[in-house]
Amino acid sequence: MSENEPHTPASGEWNVEAQGRAWNGDEAWSRYKLTPHKIEMIDGKLFWSDETRLLMLGLLLENCGADAAVRFGNPEVWREAVARLGDEQATK
Repeated sequence: MSENEPHTPASGEWNVEAQGRAWNGDEAWSRYKLTPHKIEMIDGKLFWSDETRLLMLGLLLENCGADAAVRFGNPEVWREAVARLGDEQATK
């Protein structure tokens, strides 16, 4: 992470629900402060690093919700990703 990139919350710090939600009070300002100052594209990808891309994905997932997210792309890809997540947790 470069000094210009915000700290990304740990996976357990995200509050992604089935339905999207608005941020309130202090949470709204703290989430807003995480966003990059500008949207840029480098080598065909938005933002400079995977960390920044994942940060933005987390912010958008909180606002849009999981139900909306899984409608993008092939549903089988989502099922396979969830299955791999279960496999990873079983090996810990």
